Amino acid sequence: MKYYIIAGEASGDLLGSYLMKEIKKNDPEADFLIWGGDLMEAQGGTLIKHYKELAFMGFWEVATHLKTIMKNLSVCKIDLLLYEPDVVILIDYPGFNMKIAQFARENGFKVVYYVSPSVWAWKKNRVYKIKRDVDILLSILPFEKEFYAKYNYDVAYIGHPLLDVIQDQKDSYGTIEDFKNQFSLDDRPIIAILPGSRKQELVRILPEMLKVIDLYPEYQFVISKVKWQPEELYHKLLKNRKITLIEGNTYPLLHHATAALVTSGTATLETALIDTPQVVCYKTSGLSYRIAKMVVGKDLKYISLVNLIMDEPIVTELIQGDMNTKRVCKELDLILKDQENIQRMKSRYAALREKLGNSGASAKGAKLIDELGRSGSN
Repeated sequence: MKYYIIAGEASGDLLGSYLMKEIKKNDPEADFLIWGGDLMEAQGGTLIKHYKELAFMGFWEVATHLKTIMKNLSVCKIDLLLYEPDVVILIDYPGFNMKIAQFARENGFKVVYYVSPSVWAWKKNRVYKIKRDVDILLSILPFEKEFYAKYNYDVAYIGHPLLDVIQDQKDSYGTIEDFKNQFSLDDRPIIAILPGSRKQELVRILPEMLKVIDLYPEYQFVISKVKWQPEELYHKLLKNRKITLIEGNTYPLLHHATAALVTSGTATLETALIDTPQVVCYKTSGLSYRIAKMVVGKDLKYISLVNLIMDEPIVTELIQGDMNTKRVCKELDLILKDQENIQRMKSRYAALREKLGNSGASAKGAKLIDELGRSGSN
C-alpha cells in the first residue's frame, strides 16, 4: 500500500520512523512519501519536505511566515492528488495537518491522525473537525480517550511510543566513563542542557540557560545539539563560553546527567522516562505569550507533558519572566542538592511510567493503520 506521512517537527520524525518500521512488518511492500526528517527517510520514505523548513513556533512567528506555509499547503495538496495514497498519516503539527485532513477527506482518502492536537487545552471546536475528517485518531496520552468520549468520539489509545524508543536505545548508553571519554569530558558531574530544536527556541531560551553556568563551577554543562541547526548558531549564542556540544546522543547524555535544564516539549517527557531530574524552561516572544494566555485562559494548568499527564506539578515550570537566573538557580539547587526533592520527583516519574502503560504503541498503531488501509472505501 501507499502511505503519505506528514510530520512537521523533530519529535514527529522520531515517532514516524518507529511507526514506519512497524508498518513495514505488516506490509513489506509499503511505499512512503513523507514530510519529515532523516529518521523517517532512513526507514525508506521518499522525502518531500524536511521539517527544518516547516517548524515555525509562536503566533507571531507563524504570522510572519504565512506565505511560506500557504505555499507548502498547496504543494502538499497537489502531491496527494498525484500520489493517491491508501492512507494519509498525520503526525501532530496541527496548524498544518488539520487543513490537510480536511482536504484528504474531501478527496476520498483515508486519514489517520497520530498524536492528538491539544484540543483539551485550547480550540476545543477542533474536536468536531477531527470527527468529520479523521478515520482513526491514535492517542498517546491516557486522559485523551475520556476527553473525546465527552464528544461521542471513540479514539484509539495506544500508549506512548516514547516507551518503545527509550527501551530500544537503552543498550547504547554505555558507562559514564566511556561516555565522558567519547566526548572528552572531565570528571565533574554533568548538567544537560536541552534548549529545543527550533531556531526561535534556541535564540530566546539558550542564552537564559547559559547565565547560570558560571555559578556552578563544580559541574560541567553539556548542550544537546540538533543536527539541522548550524553549529555557528550555537557558538554565536555561547559567546566564547567553552561548553561541549553533543549531537545525536541526547538519551545517553540524559542518562549520565545528574540534572537537566529542558525546554518545554517532548523532551520533558523523554527526560522523565530516562529518570533525570529536570527544570522545565520556556520563553517565547512577548506578543506570542500574551496571545497564548488569552486563547488558553485558565484551561491549561501546565505546559510540560510530565505535569499534564499526571495532572500535578512534578517538575517546576519556569515560563517567561519566571525564567530568570535567580529562579533557575533556585530550582536547579533543589534537583542537585535536596535529596528529598530528588526522590520525590523520581517517585512520581515511576508513577508516570506506570500510567503510560507498557511499550508497543508503534506496533498497535501500525496494526490499526493496516486494517484501515485494507478495509473498503470511505
